[in-house]
Amino acid sequence: MRQSESFIPTLKELGADAIIPSHRLMLRAGLVRQVASGIFSFLPLGYKVLKVIMDILRREIDAIGGQEFFLPALNPIEIWQQTGRVEAMGDVMFHIKNREGLVLAPTHEEIITYHARQHLKSYRDLPQIWYQIQTKFRNEPRPKSGVLRGRQFFMKDAYSMDATWEGLDVSYQKHYEAYKKIFDSCNLKFFIVGASSGAMGGRQSQEFMIESDAGEDNCVICYACGYAANLEVASSNAHPSGRESTNLPIEEFPTPDARTIDDLIEKYNLLEERLAKSVVYIIDSQPVLIMMRGNDELNESKLQGVFGTGNFRPALPEELLVSSGANAGSIGPVGLKTKMKVIADNRLKDANGLVSGANRDGFHNKNIDFSRDCTIDGYYDLRTVCEGESCSNCGAPIRIVKAIELGHIFKLGTKYSEALGATFLDAHGNENPLIMGSYGIGVERIMAAFIEQHHDEKGIIWKKPLLPFHVHLLGINVPKFDDVTKACVDAYSELKKQGFDVLYDDRNENPGVKFNDADLIGIPVQVIIGRKNLDAGNIEIKIRETGERKVIQKSDLTDEIRKFYID
Repeated sequence: MRQSESFIPTLKELGADAIIPSHRLMLRAGLVRQVASGIFSFLPLGYKVLKVIMDILRREIDAIGGQEFFLPALNPIEIWQQTGRVEAMGDVMFHIKNREGLVLAPTHEEIITYHARQHLKSYRDLPQIWYQIQTKFRNEPRPKSGVLRGRQFFMKDAYSMDATWEGLDVSYQKHYEAYKKIFDSCNLKFFIVGASSGAMGGRQSQEFMIESDAGEDNCVICYACGYAANLEVASSNAHPSGRESTNLPIEEFPTPDARTIDDLIEKYNLLEERLAKSVVYIIDSQPVLIMMRGNDELNESKLQGVFGTGNFRPALPEELLVSSGANAGSIGPVGLKTKMKVIADNRLKDANGLVSGANRDGFHNKNIDFSRDCTIDGYYDLRTVCEGESCSNCGAPIRIVKAIELGHIFKLGTKYSEALGATFLDAHGNENPLIMGSYGIGVERIMAAFIEQHHDEKGIIWKKPLLPFHVHLLGINVPKFDDVTKACVDAYSELKKQGFDVLYDDRNENPGVKFNDADLIGIPVQVIIGRKNLDAGNIEIKIRETGERKVIQKSDLTDEIRKFYID
C-alpha cells in the first residue's frame, strides 16, 4: 500500500486527556479517533490490526468446536427481565427511549439462552459451544484510558451448553487452554487469577490479566509459588486474633471521644488485634451486623458471594439507631436493640478478649468472648488482603499490582437456563436445565494491552502476528531522484510478489518526517532506500525493536526479510 494514498493521520501533539501509553500511541499513530467520551472510530491501520486479532480468536475458538453466530445488539427488555439483570446492570445498560421495550446488549447470555431454549431439547444435542464477535454497549459513567474503558466495544463472547456438571468442567477447561493460546499468540505476558462472578453469577470464574499501571483492577500475586487472584476474592494467611489464656467477664467502659479504631488504639492504648469493628449493611432489605478485626476493610465482592445477592448497601445513620440503639462507632454484637443476623470475618473466629461498641453512644464493651457473649451466625473470609501479607499457598509475601483484564471465563451453571426455561431431556427422559458457561475477551483490549507492553519513547513496536504490515519501505527524497523511485517501486513489487504486506512511504516529505512516522507506527522492519546507498547497489534495513541497522545488497532484500520473519 502506498502511503501517499493511505489514510494514516499521525499526530505530534495530543490533548491532556490522553494519559496512558496505549491511548496516546493509538491516537498519534493514526489507529483510532475519538468521537465522544468512551466512543472511538477505528481507522484503517487500527482496524487492520483488529482484524488480525479477530482471526486469531476465530482460529482458536473454532479449534475447540466453537460455532460462530452474529446476534443482535438490540434486545427485547423482557428477556433480560426474566433473568433479573435489568436491575443488576442498573445504569450500565442503555435503554432505547423512542422504542420502548428495547435495550442495547452489554453481553449476550440472555439471547444465547433464548435460542438454546428454542432448539436444544435432548442430551443428544449437547454439548454445544456458540460464539460471536460483536459490538457491545455499556454506559460507563467515567470512560477513560482510551479503548480500555469505553461505552462501545468489540467482544468475543462464547457460551457452552452441557448436559452435566462434568461436561461443563470439560468445556470450561477447553476455553481456559484456548485463552492461553490466544494470548500467547498475541505476544502478551499475562497471568490468570481467580475472580468474582459479580452480576454474571455462577460458581467459578477466572480472569486473564496483564500487569500495568494503566489497569483498573487490583490483583494479588505471589511470585514465589504463582498464586494469583483478583483483590475482590484474594485471600492470605493473615493471623487470626485467636483466644487469650485469661477470659475475664464482659465490662462496659466509657469512650466519649472514640469513634474509630485508630481513636481506640491511640487514646485508650488498645491493641488492634483485640478490636472488633462493627459494620451494618442492609441486605435484601434486612439489617446484618458484620464484625471485622481492627482496621480490616470489608470486601463487598466477598460479601456478595456469602449472601448470593447484589442487593445490599451500608445502613444509613437513622437505620443504625433503629437496629442497634447507637450511632456509628459505638455499635457492637452484645445488647443490640433489635435482633439481626451477625456474621464475622474468619480472623475473629471464636476469639475472646475483644473490644467492641456497647450499643450506647460513647461506650464500649471489653473482654467480649464471641463463643460466650453473643451469637455469631457464621464466619467467612470477608476482608480485603494487604500488601506484604503471607501467601495462603506458600507463606511468601504477596504483592498487589494494578492490572488490565483481557478476558474472563465463568461457570454460569443453571442461572440463565432456569430463569429462561431452557431445558433438555436426559437419557432417562427427565427434564433438566442446561448447564452453561460464558467466556469473554475484549478485542480492543488485546490491542491496547499489546501496545502497553510493546512500545518505547518513539512509538509502537509491533510483533508478528499483531502487525499492520510486514515491511515499511521508505523512499528518501522521492520523487526528486528517479532512480530512487524506480528502486523503491521494484522493491515494493518484489516484496509483494513474495507474499509480504508492505507500506511504501512514497510521500513527498523530508527524511526526518518519514523516519519519525515509521518509528511511531512501529512496523517491525524498515527498508530505507536512498541515493547514497543505491549508488553502491545497496539498501538499508532497520529493525524497529532494537534499532539495529544493516546495509545489504539490493538483490538480498527478500532473503533478509524472509530470514527475519522465519527466525
